[in-house]
Amino acid sequence: MVALATIAAACGGTDDDAADAPAPATEDAGDAGDSGAEADSGDDGADDAAASDSGDDAGSDAAADDAASGPSGHLKISVATFPNSLIPPNAAERNAINVMQQIFDGLTHVTPDGEIAPALAESWTISDDGLVYTFQLRDGVTFHDGTSLDCQDVIDTYTIARDPVNAYAYVYETAEPSCGSSDLELLLTTEAPDPLLLRRLMEIGITSSEQAAQGLAAWEEQMIGAGPFKVVEWVKGERIELAAHDGYWDPQFPKVAQVTVFPMEEESTRIAAVQTGELDIANRLSADQAQVLNTTDGVSLLAYPTDRVYYIAFNNLTSGIGQPTEDVKVRQAMNMAVDREAIIDALFAGNAQLSNGLITNGNLGWDDTVGYYDYDPDAAKALLAEAGYADGFEIGMACPNGAYTNFEQVCQAVAGYLADVGITMANGGIEFMESGQYWELEAEKQLPPLFGDAWSTNLGEAVNRLQGAVLADASYAAWAEPTITELVDTIATTVDTDERAALYGELHRYMFENPPFIYLYEPQTFEGVNDRVSGYRPNAAETYHLKYVSVSE
Repeated sequence: MVALATIAAACGGTDDDAADAPAPATEDAGDAGDSGAEADSGDDGADDAAASDSGDDAGSDAAADDAASGPSGHLKISVATFPNSLIPPNAAERNAINVMQQIFDGLTHVTPDGEIAPALAESWTISDDGLVYTFQLRDGVTFHDGTSLDCQDVIDTYTIARDPVNAYAYVYETAEPSCGSSDLELLLTTEAPDPLLLRRLMEIGITSSEQAAQGLAAWEEQMIGAGPFKVVEWVKGERIELAAHDGYWDPQFPKVAQVTVFPMEEESTRIAAVQTGELDIANRLSADQAQVLNTTDGVSLLAYPTDRVYYIAFNNLTSGIGQPTEDVKVRQAMNMAVDREAIIDALFAGNAQLSNGLITNGNLGWDDTVGYYDYDPDAAKALLAEAGYADGFEIGMACPNGAYTNFEQVCQAVAGYLADVGITMANGGIEFMESGQYWELEAEKQLPPLFGDAWSTNLGEAVNRLQGAVLADASYAAWAEPTITELVDTIATTVDTDERAALYGELHRYMFENPPFIYLYEPQTFEGVNDRVSGYRPNAAETYHLKYVSVSE
C-alpha cells in the first residue's frame, strides 16, 4: 500500500534495521513480566506474609553503604506523554502511573522480580473464606506532610478515591476498608474472593487523612503520599521535580536525592537528550531510531518485550451506537482489512508480534489454538457486502499524539487500509490530539466510534486489562456486552488457577470471534540508559522502580 510505504520511508524502517536490532536485555527484563504468570496467582498471600524489607535482595553491602550516607545524585528520566494527573485514582496511563508510583506507596509492593512484598503493610492474613484480609500496618510510616500512617488514612483514601468523577473510582469499590483492634490493624473485606487483590494493592496508593479532608482538588494540587519521593514542583508541560522523602519507612531507599521527569512526546527529542546527557533514561524508543544509541559513548541500549496490546477500539456505548461497527461481520472485516505484518515490518523493523486478543502469549489462559486475522481485503469486502455495506461507509477515528512509539503512523496506516475496502474517515481524516486531552475525552467516552489505544498489565494475567477495556462502568472502556462481562466478572472471583485459566481461554476465543477491537500488535520496546545509572531493571509492564536506582556523579 502506498500510504504505508511512504510512512515506512519517513520512519527509516528497513530490513537492515531488523537485522541490526539489539538482542533483548538480560533475562531480568523479560522475566519480570513473566513471573506473575508463573506464580500460583490464586495463592498470592494465602499464607501469612512474612514481615520483611520490600527492598528484598537489593540490600547488599553497597546498599548498606548507601543507606548510611543517604540519598545522593540527580536522576533525569523521560516520559512519552504529558501526565494528566499524579494521584492514584486519576493517573490515566503508564507514563503518568510510573510517576505516581514514586510518590505513593500501597499496602503491598511488587518487586522487579514480580514478587509480592510488604510495603505500608508489614504482614497480612486471609480468612478461610477468602473474603477478609487483615493487614498489620507498618509502625512509624510518615506521609510527605509529616503525619503518621494508621488505618483511618486508608479508609479516607478509599473514600476520596471513590468519588465518581475519578477515572479509576471503580478500582476502590473492590474492597471495603475498616479498622481492626488497633490503629495499625486494617481489614479489607471483599464481596467475593479476589485472587489478585494483593497484587493490585501496589497501585492503590495511600494518602493521609489530612490530605483527604482537603478534598480532591487539593489532592491533585499537593499530591501527598508516603512513597520514596515527594513532589517539589510540577511545571506542567515542562518537568516534574521529585526529591527523596527523608522520612521514608525503608531506610535503604531511595538511592537518589532528586528525580526530574521530563515529558517528551517526540522520540527524536528523547534520543537526543540521552545522547547529550540531559536524560539518564529515555523510554519508548523505536527499533530503527534507537540504533544510533549503539554507537553513543556512555549510553546502553536496552530492548525487551512488553505485555501491552495495541488496538483500534470499537464503541458501542456512546459515539458508536447506530454505527456499522455494531455488526460483528463489519468488525471482523475491519480486522481482515489491515495488514498488520506490514505495519510491524515497516514501523517496528519486525520487533513486535501480532495480537489476537487482550490475553497475550505468556498470560494465564492464553489459548494457542486461537488464530490470527489474515490480511485479506477481498474477504473483508465480501463480509462488508454481506453486512449491507458493499460501498463502504464513513466513520470517525481519533488517536493520541506522542503517547506510543510510531503510533501516529500506525493510525495513518490503519486508516489507509480501511480506505482500501471502502471505509473512510469522517471529518476529513483522523483526529490527532495531545495525549492529556485524549485521555480526558476517552474517560468521558467522548472519542469517535474508532480510536487507538493500548493496555498493559503487570499481573501476569489479563484481568485488569479486561476490566478496564471491556466493562461498561470502566472509565476507559468503549465496548461492553453481556457474554464478555459475565466471563470477566467470573474470572475476577475465581480463586482456582486452573479454572481461571479455562475461563480466560473461553473469553479469548469469544473475543476473537466477536472482536471489540482491531487487534494490532504487542511490541518490543527500546530504552536508552546512561552508563552512570545502576539498579534500573525494566520489565514487561514498563513499570519504573526508581527507589532502587542510583547514579554515579
